[in-house]
Amino acid sequence: MPVAAVPKYLGHDFTEASPALRFGMYLNLWGINRRTRQLLWTTHDLDYEVRGQERREREIKIENKTAALKESGALRTRDKALMQALSCRLGACAQTLPTETVLRLEAKAISPFTTGLGNEHPLENGFAFLNPYGLPYLPGSGVKGVLRRAAQELASGQWADTRGWSEEPIATVTLDNRRVALSVIDVLFGREPARGESEHVRGVLSFWDVIPQIQGDGLLVEIMTPHQSHYYQQKPERKSGGSTTPHDSGQPTPISFVTVPPGSSFRFHVVCDAARLGRLAPGLLQDEHGESRWKSLLRAAFEHAFQWLGFGAKTAVGYGAMVMDPEATQRAQAAAAEAAARARREAELAALSENQRKIAGLQEKFQQRQAQLHGRKERWGQALTAEVQALVSQAKGDGWTDQERHQLATMLQQWLVQTVEIEWKEARKRLDISRWLTPS
Repeated sequence: MPVAAVPKYLGHDFTEASPALRFGMYLNLWGINRRTRQLLWTTHDLDYEVRGQERREREIKIENKTAALKESGALRTRDKALMQALSCRLGACAQTLPTETVLRLEAKAISPFTTGLGNEHPLENGFAFLNPYGLPYLPGSGVKGVLRRAAQELASGQWADTRGWSEEPIATVTLDNRRVALSVIDVLFGREPARGESEHVRGVLSFWDVIPQIQGDGLLVEIMTPHQSHYYQQKPERKSGGSTTPHDSGQPTPISFVTVPPGSSFRFHVVCDAARLGRLAPGLLQDEHGESRWKSLLRAAFEHAFQWLGFGAKTAVGYGAMVMDPEATQRAQAAAAEAAARARREAELAALSENQRKIAGLQEKFQQRQAQLHGRKERWGQALTAEVQALVSQAKGDGWTDQERHQLATMLQQWLVQTVEIEWKEARKRLDISRWLTPS
């Protein structure tokens, strides 16, 4: 049984630790001699079995790499709940921003996704975990890099349809007393001049980190098997007489690494500095097919990236491929619009007096009742009638201004005509609110 390289007082059960800790500090990788329990500090255990024609006991090596990575990538119920909570937090933060400044996209992975392979790790290939939560994530900087590349490919014209992207200048800025032209890519993503130049310009877009919602009960362990490692590393090989050239007798070297499984969902958030974009290139704020032009351009870049580029590492061999999830995107946009409307409603109510809030609450109940009636003119019902009479009685007493009484009477006049069979004159006489219709 392999062990982690930690002090003995920490024990050996790390099932409650985060995936990042189990992948790094608490990785149960280091081998032992299963007979003597001696620590070997290798990536394999030693065991003994009787083998061969002579039936002699032999020493065998039991590799720990794949088993250790599978154990580290297991997701507990708490891990999944935390992933969902972090994604919801990002969505809630996005909902606090004006709708026209945020682009939300939902995507689903159709191949394994991996990132952070260059991070240091005992098994050569690392993985990107978000600290301090210890969960897989796609950094916003990685999203920006892929989308910039997608925009450049579309703008080059080599893909026939540029989808609106262009390399032509659309704006200019003054830097160090020099006029610098900016293309659409420069405005949105920022200008990155050639080495040695100093005319850098920050883009108007911000790309948020992505917390994947992982399909299944854990991360997957993939294996790549380079057959010419001596050639890739330019190390002379003894079998080939010290040569570094590739040949068919190279020794395969299986290398394990961790991936996010296909079917996992990714929610992207891109935020635009609309005020700055309005100063640099106001044309990108204009509506195009029901949304701002910068959103249409970015949506096209996402679609190109999903289909041809991929996200994360090892995209050249098919990793990180995704497809748009339009239904999930529509649900997210609808939820965001509903939340924005609710926030506006709460802000409007907060600016009202207590009596005005009562009037607004009664009006909302009228609207619900009208939706139930489907256009039929019927009586409100006893509960709503009693509430109307109670509010009118309150308005007849102290604590109400003439303006508030007028608002109540005007609202009742509107809804009595729309929802009740009896004539407005009769209802007004019963409620005795005629004098409120004209504020003093």
